[in-house]
Amino acid sequence: MDDEKKLRIFYDKHIAQEVAADPLGDEFKGYIFKITGGNDKQGFPMMQGVLVSHRVRLLFKEGMPCFRPRRDGERKRKSVRGCIVGPDLSAINLVITKKGDGELPDLTDKYVARRLGPKRASKIRKLFNLSKDDDVRKYVIRRQLPDKTRAKDGKVFRRSKAPKIQRLVTPRRIHHKKQQMRDIKAKDRRHKCEKAEYEKLLARKAAAKSGKRAVSRKESTKRVSDKKRPATETKEKDAKKPKTETKAVAKGAAKGAAKGAAKATSKSAGKAVAKDAAAAAKKNAAGAPAKAAAKAVGKSVAKQAAAAAQKKEAEKPAKAAAKAAGKSVAKQAAAKAASKSTSKSSPKPATKKAAAPKK
Repeated sequence: MDDEKKLRIFYDKHIAQEVAADPLGDEFKGYIFKITGGNDKQGFPMMQGVLVSHRVRLLFKEGMPCFRPRRDGERKRKSVRGCIVGPDLSAINLVITKKGDGELPDLTDKYVARRLGPKRASKIRKLFNLSKDDDVRKYVIRRQLPDKTRAKDGKVFRRSKAPKIQRLVTPRRIHHKKQQMRDIKAKDRRHKCEKAEYEKLLARKAAAKSGKRAVSRKESTKRVSDKKRPATETKEKDAKKPKTETKAVAKGAAKGAAKGAAKATSKSAGKAVAKDAAAAAKKNAAGAPAKAAAKAVGKSVAKQAAAAAQKKEAEKPAKAAAKAAGKSVAKQAAAKAASKSTSKSSPKPATKKAAAPKK
């Protein structure tokens, strides 16, 4: 059609839209067309999704419409026409979605048979309404080929060609499928057996390794016990001991030393007191109350000394550990106590103050 007035019904429509064809003429009354594509005057095709009415350049890759790659991974920039119909088109592709009242010449007035029939078994059954018991191979649509004549006697042969039926279930196919399943199950069983054997082998190796380690440990302990340990090992062990143990030992030794010094000083003080009490009793022989008091003091001091001796005998094992560390401290304390007791027992000499010179 060259009449632009009739073609205006397609302008500003895009691909996949349906258009009523009544304005095209009386013969198209009742028809509905669907736009599927077209070409512009320079031959560039319309592309669905490009919402413009002019030509654009796009980068194409494999899988996109309007492009056929020549090698793997190829990309190419090409010009295509938008999907909106305009006056610059030279051809529009249409599909009849609804048939009208009249027949279109050479389009709807004749039936064009399919060149090839269905190939899949289920589609052949659907076409001929067959059941599962019917043989599908008898209903395959064959394509006739040109006749061939034999050169010797001029005999004519009719030839035809039929497609290979896909997804056809036959007894041979069932047998092959069962054999495949048996092979798969046998392979699984073999793999499980091999895995179990491998795990047993690993367990034996691990047991052998652990036995060797135990034997080597026993031998090493025997060798160490047979041989005498050198002094370096004892030093290292003492160095490795925690600091808390050494601190506790030092504290115990210091406490023992302090207790011994305190007892020594108490003994010396008791002796000095006893001597003073005896002297006072001799001087004051006439005073009975004074004597009784001195006796009571002496008795209490004696009792204290006996108790101290008993405690000392009971604490001997504990003191033995502390003596080594605090001997020097105990000696110094005893010496100080002795000096104090002597200073107490001996009266201080009276010293006369020097008279200051008179002015």
